[in-house]
Parts: sequence; C-alpha cells; structure tokens
Amino acid sequence: MKSATAIGASAWVIAVMLLAPSPASAQEAPAPDAQTDAGAAAEAGEIIVTARRVSETLQETPATVSVFTSQSIENAGIRTATDFVGFTPGVTIVANSAEAGDNQINIRGINSARDAESSVALVVDGILKTNTAVLNQDQGTVRQIEVLKGPQGAIYGRNAAAGAIVMTTLRPGDELEGGVRLSAGNNDSYNGAAFVATPLTDGAGVVLSADYLTTDGFYRNRFLDRAVVDDREAWNVNGRLVVEADAATTIDAKLRYGELDGASIAFNPVFALPNFAAINPAFYEDVNEHRFVFDSNIRPENRQETFEASVKVDHDFGAVTLTAWSLYSDVNNFLTADGTSADFARYSIPAASNPTAIAVRNACFASTAALTGYPINPPGVIGQIPIPTLFAPNGSLFTAYSPTTCDGTQYQQRDQRDVSFEVRLASSDGAAPIRWQVGGYYLNIDREVAVSLGGDLGRGVLKQPYAPPGSDNPTSQLYWDKFETDVYAVFGAVDADLADTLKASAALRYDREEREVDNLVPAVLDPITGGPINPGQRVVGGVVQPIASQSQTFEQLQPKISLSYTPTDALTAFANWGIGFKSGGFNNQGSSALVNQSFNIPGINAGLTIDDQFRKERSSAFEAGLKGTLADGAVSYEVAGFYTRVDDMQFFEFLVGSFGLLRVVSNIDEVDIKGIEANLNVRPIRNWSVFGSVNVTDSEIEANRSRPATVGNKSPYTADYTINVGTQLTQPIATDADLVVRADWRRTGPTWFHTVQDQERPTVFSALVPLVGLPAALGTARYDINRRDAFDVVNLRVGVERGALRVTAFAENLFEEDYLEEVIPAAEFGGSFVSPGARRAYGLEVALRF
Repeated sequence: MKSATAIGASAWVIAVMLLAPSPASAQEAPAPDAQTDAGAAAEAGEIIVTARRVSETLQETPATVSVFTSQSIENAGIRTATDFVGFTPGVTIVANSAEAGDNQINIRGINSARDAESSVALVVDGILKTNTAVLNQDQGTVRQIEVLKGPQGAIYGRNAAAGAIVMTTLRPGDELEGGVRLSAGNNDSYNGAAFVATPLTDGAGVVLSADYLTTDGFYRNRFLDRAVVDDREAWNVNGRLVVEADAATTIDAKLRYGELDGASIAFNPVFALPNFAAINPAFYEDVNEHRFVFDSNIRPENRQETFEASVKVDHDFGAVTLTAWSLYSDVNNFLTADGTSADFARYSIPAASNPTAIAVRNACFASTAALTGYPINPPGVIGQIPIPTLFAPNGSLFTAYSPTTCDGTQYQQRDQRDVSFEVRLASSDGAAPIRWQVGGYYLNIDREVAVSLGGDLGRGVLKQPYAPPGSDNPTSQLYWDKFETDVYAVFGAVDADLADTLKASAALRYDREEREVDNLVPAVLDPITGGPINPGQRVVGGVVQPIASQSQTFEQLQPKISLSYTPTDALTAFANWGIGFKSGGFNNQGSSALVNQSFNIPGINAGLTIDDQFRKERSSAFEAGLKGTLADGAVSYEVAGFYTRVDDMQFFEFLVGSFGLLRVVSNIDEVDIKGIEANLNVRPIRNWSVFGSVNVTDSEIEANRSRPATVGNKSPYTADYTINVGTQLTQPIATDADLVVRADWRRTGPTWFHTVQDQERPTVFSALVPLVGLPAALGTARYDINRRDAFDVVNLRVGVERGALRVTAFAENLFEEDYLEEVIPAAEFGGSFVSPGARRAYGLEVALRF
C-alpha cells in the first residue's frame, strides 16, 4: 500500500499552499460559515445547540460536541453519517461493507455491535429513531448536525451509550424557498436532491424533499462478465407539515419512504495460517497488502425498504411546555450472496442417498470440472475434483465465495417494525435559575431475523428463509427467530445556576426492556447431512423437537451529572459523568450448541463461550475539559480528557466452519478506555478558516470470559487515534461571484477489529490435519497480520458561487489511498473476511437555490 504518512503530509502542504489568500482582497469578502468541530465558535454569531435538550450556546455547553451548521454541511458535501463522521475526532464508522443497514459507529472506543442494539442514538427534529438501519440514511433537508460523545441516555434516551447524533431539518417559513442539487461522477455515479418549503396558510407550511443516488461502485466480478460488486441505487421522499394550531400549540407531522437496491457481502477471505505459508505465501497474508479479486458465481443482492411516520405536538401552558411525539417505523432488509463452506466439503462429501443431497453434490462436481484451472484468489485453486486438497492431491481449495457451486448460498433477512411514544414536560422559562423537565417513553419492537444457508444448484438464490428439498435452492441450515421487545422508561432533569459563573445539571433515566424470542425454524431435517436443520434442535424418536421460546428483562438506571464554570465569556471549564446502557438480548437460537459442536471439541479446544442470550452492556464515563476563544473570537479551542469503564461490552463474532457461517453477539466482561481530545479553529482573516482536531484513545480488555486469552488486548473497532486538518477559503473573483475552496485531510490510526489480536489460535484445520497424519499444530492461526494500518484520506472541493447558483468540482480520496473498510477475523476458521475502502470519487456538482 502507499505510504499513508507521505501522502497525508504532502497533501496537506499542497492544500495550504493552494489556499493561501491575498490579505488585501480577503478583507472585502464576507465571512464564511466554516465547519465548526467540537469547541469551535461560529464565524458570525454564536452556534446554538441542544446537547442537553435545551437551547444553549456551544460555548456554554458542558460537554464536547461536534457541530455542523447548514453552511458547513453544504461546503463539505455532507449527505450521510459516513460523510460527517470523517470530520469528527474520535469517531469512526464501518458502513455498507455487508449490507445497507449495517452501520458500525465507534465513539471513543465503544462500538455498535452487529445484531445488537446500536450504541449511538439518532435524534431527528426531537424524535428518537428506533432502528439502527437508518443511521446512515439520508434524512432529508438537514440544517444542523450535532455529534455528542459519551453516555447520553439520561438525556436522549435509548441506545445512547456511546453518544448521540442530533439532526435538525428544514422547517417551512413565511416565504417560498427551494433548491435543486445535481452531481455526476466517475463509475457512472449520479446524485440528485430537491426540496421545496412553502407556507400553505397563516400558521401552516410544508416541506417536500427527495433524493436519488446511483453508482456502479469501484469493483467488478471478473467471473460474472465484470458484473458490479458494490453498486447501489437508492431514493427517498420526505414530507413535513408544520401547523401553528394556535398561539400556544404547534403540530409537526412527517412522512418518509425510501428504497435501496444494491450489492452485499463485498468481502475477500484472507488466511492467517503461517505453517501453511511454505506451500503458498498467500496462506499467511497481511490484510493491508491484499489485492481484491471477486469471482463469485452468484451476484450478491441487497434490498431495503424504509417507511417512517411521526407526529410531534408542542403546547405552551405558560409556566410549563408539553412535548409529545409518536413514531412508526417499518424497515425491511434482505441480502443474498454466495456461501463460505466449500473447503469443508459440506456440499461435496459424503454422497448421501437423499435426492436433494445427490443433486447438490452433482452440481458441485460439475461446476468444478468445468472450471478446473480457473485462477481464483490465491491460495485458492480449483482442481479436478471438489474434494479439499487436504484429502485429495488433485482436489480444490476454494476459499469462500468461489465461482463454483460448492460453497452453497446464503440468505439473510432482518425486518423490524416498531412504534414509540414520548411525553415530556419542561419549565418554559429558559432564563430561570432552576429549569427542569420530566417525562415517559414507550417502545414496542417486532423484529424478525433469519440466516439461511442453502445448496447451490446453479439456479440462483430464493429470497426466503426456508426452501424445501427439491426446490431450486434447498435450505441446509437455518436460524430464524421472531423477537418481541417492550421498552418502558421514565426520566427527569434539573439545570441550576448556582452562581453567575457556575452551573450544574443532573439527569436520571430508568429503562426497562422486556424481551421475548420465538423460534420459527420448521421441524425438519437437513437434506444434506440428515441431522437437524438447526443445531439447537433435538431429534427424539426420529421426530425433530422445536426450540423453546425464551424471555428476559433488562433494566438500568442512567444518571448524568454536569458542571460548568465560566469565569469569562471566553473561557468555560466543564466536567460530566454518566452511566451508559445497552440492553441485552438473544442470539439466533441454536448458536451456542453449534459453537460447542464445532469448536469446543478435541483437536481444536477453542475455549470459546457463546450463549444464546447475551448480557446487557453498562458503562461509566467521565469527561473534563476546557473550551474558549482568543483574539476576539478569531481563535477557538477545546481540550478534554475522558475515561470510560465498560462492563459486558457487546461484541459481534463471525464464525465460519464446516457448518457454513454464524453471526452472534458475545460479551467482553470489562474494558477500560481513556484518552484525550483537542480541537482548534483559527480564522487568520475574515474569509479564511483553518481547523484541526486530534483524538488519542487507549483501551484495554481487563476481563473476557468469552475469550480469556484476549485479556490485555484493545477494544475492537477502535482506532488508536484520529487526526483532522482542514481549511476553507471564500475569495471574491468578481463583483457578485465568490470562489469557495475547501480541503480536508483525515488520518485514521491503526485499528484492530477483533478481541483476538497479536495472538495464535487453534482452528478447524487443527482438527483436520491429523486426519492425514500431520501434527495438529500446523493448523494454528496467527493474527498479528490482521490489524488495519493507519491511512489518510484527502477530500477537495473547489466551486464558484454566484447568487443562488453554485458549481463545484469535487474529489473524495483525492490521492486514491488504498485502505480497508473492515477486517472481520473468523478466529477459529484461520483467517479474516476483509472489505475494501472507497477509492477515488470525483465529479461535478451543480446546486441552485430560490
């Protein structure tokens, strides 16, 4: 890979040289509203935030908050969470590597585990979104984004253990306004958005908006005639009606619908078996040096549909304000893709007498014979027969996602429908020395999750959890559960002015989550192996027994205390402490049995503990810092230190073996996280801003019953550091035209994605190699080569603005840094599944406002 340090340094030097303005002309230009990261003051007037559910200036807020104003959103080209996370210190995201709804946001060492609840709350126009799938979706005409770090549950509610993202969208005003934005870029990428906001009558107005995106992506499947691997087409429509029913009452109603069609599972498998490297060095490959090749015989597919409806009512009783809202959300998501289990001969041996097994086996042999010698990703090889080379000299080594049918198929489904309500009473006088708020919350979640593995007969993948024997895609293993959750919460908060310069606030929330799971797997046998189709099932007297339903209640008190001391208008010292909470839940039933049958057996003895039920996550976080301004506001800064103790941190495990694949959530008993963060914004002259930030996070696993050998390792998905540096210039080039230039550099530090890090682990090969007379130790994997290296991304936007028209040329990842989006080790498999990061994207954007 390219030298990240060299590219980052040279890119920044070039950017600064290009953007150095003329001091004489700079004095005549209007001040731009540049990006205002945490601690930075607005360039014209103070920024108002709602970090504590009350409106206050960013300067007086007793917490680190990264804020993006409407102008900075436009200037930086921010559309979704992936965009603004890249500008936010201490925050990283993994998005869309597996599917559209799969967004892993990490804030200061706490990550959102797949298949569990999110650790980051999303609040849009005062309403808490309830489905993690919407975290990286376009939310319409966004006018401000606030990223809050640390536990926010006491203030913003459920799933805010690591922080909260608070968005404000456009409200209709007294006059008609609208806008259109169109862009075209490489890889046949086209993006468009439009909105109109207009009054309807006195006291009533509406906002209508829509967006559309299509792209062929960066990668191609060479086996399927260069079919795209990471393509995407998505659109959303939004409507908002705001009615001032009377002088004291406002009704805010919203509708949103969106669809996405694209690819999924953009992974390559990479081995970590050093003892096999003498045969082929690719058996022990640094993930950062991997060159991606896609040659699956199945074109992966992902489809997501989202519908949301909400209504919010605010009523001013005089001394007290009532806010009540309700949200209905329905998100349906499925994916299809190639399978992973060919090298364990699941679909090639033994030759069972069942007609379905024979058909699947024959298809596997036929596809292998037709492709013998086809050059798949090393160390893979397609030999004369699909029997693994471990057992047959002329056999094959497929790795995962091969062009043959021998690795089967996968279908995954995640549908969630939920209804939520909140009622809040708050004191109306924001200038009173004591201010308060109390309220209650209810949420019902109806979620259905399925992971299905099937035999590949060369006829595609059926889009359903279960396909019977004799069908085009017979199911051979199935996890399929229906989850029902009821959430009840009460909360309250008090803010007090203890003195002119000293303020304190205290908040408390109690959450109770009642969870149930019912298994939907049919009572049938696997037509391939003859055993249960789900490993959690039992066969008694030849009859398959259903998996029993389960229920569990999780509850937690979440306090939060904040102090701020403001000796002058230009300096604030602050400290806060809070408890974060994320509910426990259930893995797909049968997961524990499968892990024990596959890995905790003689020959492997993985010592891996996975339960069908995972525990709640609880964190205690402390933060203290300073924020202020210098030189009459031309310089703004913030520095903060933080410490977090996490108990039972939830962590996603991806397990691969002869059974195919399994997705589960485990618990890391105790993790310590500490770090420091600093932000600086400098406006040397009126129309030029330079801004930067740095976050350094140190984490350590203190206890882990699931994997005891990982104690002392780092929190997964946590970058060692992030560095952001950017600059923006608005330069007059004519009487009524400005040149707007913005450059941003982001360096993301080294990152481990698993609790198993610089260590050795037994694998399924440890049990297989003795069968051919070799020592079990040959099958040991070493994962020192599975850390993502530090990488740099430089974005550049150059535009001309004349009145309501703006034309902008843009380049994202300008120097085409070759980096990884995600590395998912399957520790007992002997390797990892890696997905590539975005390559260079460039194009032209035209925007018109009226």
